[in-house]
Amino acid sequence: MNWFALATYRAGKAEAPAIVVDNRLYDARQALPDGIAGAIADWSKTHTAVRQLGEQARAGKLAAVAEGARALTAPIRPTRIFCAASNYIEHAKEMGSVLAAKSQSKPYMFLKLQDTVIGPGDDIVKPPETAKLDWEVELGAVIGRQARRIGVAEALDYVAGYTVVNDISARDLNTRTDYPFKFDWFQGKSWDTFAPLGPWIVPAWLIADPQALGLRLTVNGEEMQKDSTKNMIWNVREQVSYLSQILTLRPGDVIATGTPTGVGMGRGIFLKHGDQVEATVENIGTLSNRVVDERR
Repeated sequence: MNWFALATYRAGKAEAPAIVVDNRLYDARQALPDGIAGAIADWSKTHTAVRQLGEQARAGKLAAVAEGARALTAPIRPTRIFCAASNYIEHAKEMGSVLAAKSQSKPYMFLKLQDTVIGPGDDIVKPPETAKLDWEVELGAVIGRQARRIGVAEALDYVAGYTVVNDISARDLNTRTDYPFKFDWFQGKSWDTFAPLGPWIVPAWLIADPQALGLRLTVNGEEMQKDSTKNMIWNVREQVSYLSQILTLRPGDVIATGTPTGVGMGRGIFLKHGDQVEATVENIGTLSNRVVDERR
């Protein structure tokens, strides 16, 4: 089947679902009345209809969205984003992290919540509390079926699709000295707008191998990150399985699977007002956001 994606766009004061083909948006409100989030919540039943919608859009049988990509917003707003830390060896090195051998370790995960999510074209708001605002391009896996204690071999069967996540981080707020606990990733990573997500979701059956996707991030057109998901320490299968041993994964949960080397912390440069950040995952798309100072 030819490539297509699931998107959400602004339709007046409401949000509506769309199918994306060749960077054009086609309205899907009639077929998906509960939106993209509703379709993923019932993915075991709706995935067949979604396949048909992709074919209909490509055949010109759906109405085009006149505003096009300008109207895009976050495809979904997950209540839980599970994020993988230090999941690329070279990124761990640039951050000064010494990792145990994989055979003696397990994934290190943390959470971002719904208020961190913004969509394509939305502003990343830089709070005045940080002087070290950083970027992290990541492959996002969107869960499509309830999963509890599943094995690695079957884990991808529970993924509905893939998207792009930019794990924005305030590096100078990630650590503290007023408590005996060194790291505070909630304070460093959970501010409003710190999880750009989108520009859409590509169904999992259109991504032949999530471990063979190029990752790239630019700031004002200058390349900062370039790598491949093949270099993950813990692959997507392993992350899904690991999380499902701890808790029940639910449709609409997103796993941000880690970032490669090239972040600002390793380079000694950070995001400032007016910067344009573009995060790209091969065969999925490019997520573009501008940085603005918070107005207080």
